[in-house]
Amino acid sequence: MKVRVGSQYQYQPSTIDLIDPKTRPQLQPGDVVKVINLRGAPPANTMGQCHVEKDGKFVGMVATASLQKIVV
Repeated sequence: MKVRVGSQYQYQPSTIDLIDPKTRPQLQPGDVVKVINLRGAPPANTMGQCHVEKDGKFVGMVATASLQKIVV
């Protein structure tokens, strides 16, 4: 799945994020996150990964498969 920088998504960890939980302390299933690009880092969607922030604070890198569109 491709994600758009600046958009908000709901975090539902996929298998890869469950196996390698680098962001587990900061993110819980159901949290709303915003996709961001970091200066000097690969852009979002590179190798199925992207950087996210929660409440305006950088959280880490997650698999794009772990992000679901928010349905209003």
